[in-house]
Amino acid sequence: MKLYEIAPVIRSKNAGPFFLTFDVIFSDKETYEKVKSTGILNKKLMSDLYNVPIKNIRFYDFSPAFAFKWTIPRPIFSGDVGDSDIYGAQQHAHLMNVEIPL
Repeated sequence: MKLYEIAPVIRSKNAGPFFLTFDVIFSDKETYEKVKSTGILNKKLMSDLYNVPIKNIRFYDFSPAFAFKWTIPRPIFSGDVGDSDIYGAQQHAHLMNVEIPL
């Protein structure tokens, strides 16, 4: 099952001009716990998807909100020459098709 099929919120945005943050939020505890138990959503996934060293990734799972969150350095600072997404709002696309074995 693809992540976008089970998580109603998959988003990215700036966390200041130098970092991107990604959120995956589930509607209910049961789905969140099932996904969490797979171990798929982790630092290594983000490292592979976004070509960022694991040591530069911050990862949190936040059970009260049924959510996972990552923060990574932006490859190009927001608004700098070559930046194609000044708000960081289009960067979550790689996460949407992550296969979750449920």
